[in-house]
Amino acid sequence: MSAVTAVTKRRPPDSLEDLRKRRQPLRDYLQSDPEDVAFYDRLAVWITRRVGTMGFFLLIFGWTVLWLSWNLLAPKALQFDPPMAFVFWLFISNVIQILLMPLIMVGQNIQGQQAERRAEHDLEVNVRAEEEIEVILNHLEYQNAILIAMLGKLDINLDEVLANTAP
Repeated sequence: MSAVTAVTKRRPPDSLEDLRKRRQPLRDYLQSDPEDVAFYDRLAVWITRRVGTMGFFLLIFGWTVLWLSWNLLAPKALQFDPPMAFVFWLFISNVIQILLMPLIMVGQNIQGQQAERRAEHDLEVNVRAEEEIEVILNHLEYQNAILIAMLGKLDINLDEVLANTAP
């Protein structure tokens, strides 16, 4: 079969316009899912974002140092907690830690779900890019077949053409 008949029997590749017509709009991955709208979930994310910062750490550390320094170094008349209050402060800080840990984990789970949606969106964009590249490659292959058919029609040897254009 000649190159000319091979090109004429071959179906032209889809155009970019055909690809655009088939394309569906990208989802907005930032849009909240219905299960993410709950007040407690938003509160957990808010606390996770605030508590997991150096600013929060420095605030708690500064308050603890200030509280301990005042109650240990200030004159007895100006101290507002008796010496055993330190044990109570340790107890309160442990209770705060016990309550914050599961709350932070809930917030991290929700943030992980958002990261998963971002990853799905990235996959969708990559699949689209792959489809567009495939259309371009099909066009290049089709054009290559047409050029080879034209060379055959003009009785020009492809090997000679390639030998003359090689660097």
